[in-house]
Amino acid sequence: MRLTALDETAETIGLRVGQGLAEARAICPSLDAAEEDPAADRRFLEAIADWCDRYTPLVALDGTDGLMLDVTGCTHLFGGEEAMIEDLLDRLLQLGLDARGAIAGTPGLSWAAARFSGKTVVADPEMVAVLSPLPLKALRIDAGMAASLARVGLKQVGDLLAMPRGPLTRRFGPALLLRLDQALGREGEPIVPRRPVALLSVERRLAEPIRDEEAILDLVGRLAAGLKSGLEGRGEGGRLFELLLFRVDGRVFRIELGAAAPLRDAGRIKALFNERLAVLHDDLDAGFGFEILRLNVLCTDRLAETQARFGAGEAKNDAALDFIDRVTARFGEGCLRLPLSHASHWPERASGLVPLAQAPARSGPRPLPPVRNDRPIWLFACPEAVEVTAEVPDGPPASFRWRRTQHRVVRAEGPERLAPEWWIDGEDALPRDYFRIEDSVGHRYWLFREGLYERGADRPNWFMQGVFA
Repeated sequence: MRLTALDETAETIGLRVGQGLAEARAICPSLDAAEEDPAADRRFLEAIADWCDRYTPLVALDGTDGLMLDVTGCTHLFGGEEAMIEDLLDRLLQLGLDARGAIAGTPGLSWAAARFSGKTVVADPEMVAVLSPLPLKALRIDAGMAASLARVGLKQVGDLLAMPRGPLTRRFGPALLLRLDQALGREGEPIVPRRPVALLSVERRLAEPIRDEEAILDLVGRLAAGLKSGLEGRGEGGRLFELLLFRVDGRVFRIELGAAAPLRDAGRIKALFNERLAVLHDDLDAGFGFEILRLNVLCTDRLAETQARFGAGEAKNDAALDFIDRVTARFGEGCLRLPLSHASHWPERASGLVPLAQAPARSGPRPLPPVRNDRPIWLFACPEAVEVTAEVPDGPPASFRWRRTQHRVVRAEGPERLAPEWWIDGEDALPRDYFRIEDSVGHRYWLFREGLYERGADRPNWFMQGVFA
């Protein structure tokens, strides 16, 4: 067992990361050690990343102990780079976190400055001067490569800058110079945000935190009104909205909801969030209040401009869409589902239910469904095994036992043979012979025999696929 993280007190007495626990206890018998929980650490880091959304929506996880923020175009909102990094670190300190950070022109240089330099803002002309005295680990290379470089006398980044690039590449590979070029901005290095970037976004920073649900909904309506001009300029309407509530203690609540049709109307957007907040009332703990509210549009769709009518037809259509949106916002998108046919003749895959909001829009006439015989009104998702007695091996059943009940067959139609879909189930999949069966009390069933006698099956299995009536 080894140490993976230390607090300030442990560092001052000489303990180090990677040290054995027994050795650490020999140095400090009163050492208080807790078992590492990577999953909890990951959740905690993601919570801090959510909190950092107040500075920029482009937040990426950097390993297990860091975050990378792309603040391009955002620093002026906080009074400049110096004021922004100072505000960020001060707020984290108030939350009980001892964090270090730096702002630089490249992700590699900001990573190096945050961990190995005391400088918080690195201007572009200072890149070489700040990077040169740092150890080679600041280039994000592995420990083995750093040790190999140290054995030949290369211990600082400045030592590499004075060396010819050809011999370095031949001996240590291209990764070393790639990291150096990324830190100096000679090679690009993208930042992959952990969440999708909103197409449109508006936010309100409050002088006093709010806790009341009515006040939150009032601000949501105002934020939605602020989205209208942007959506009109794009000729679109919002299909997926996200509301972010930043609580004063650092916790962030994300509330998403979708719309059955593109929306721009602030009143309808506010009504949808009213339905969702009514459901989340007990789970939405306002604490000491929310200090920032942000409304994002994550997905849009074309919204054609139409002339309002005085007839009732359009009102009915709007009422239906409003009903779908309200029910979905209150009970979730899975509460309303639409059956859709799939391009398959296999009964289990011939159709399915999808949330109404995800149903594809249809333009023009609907395609004709595949030609099939009658299908039962109740189709089992998983066929159930039955015991069948037949007069002839490949004929219809004379009687069958299903769910501990014996049924005598009086009428039978079939067989209807369905070949397996070999491109899905494989070439060894067995065909099915389906029979429409009526028992002595008038109940009708849909049974199938899996496998064929003439193809070597000694005793094919029988299954119940559905019930007609």
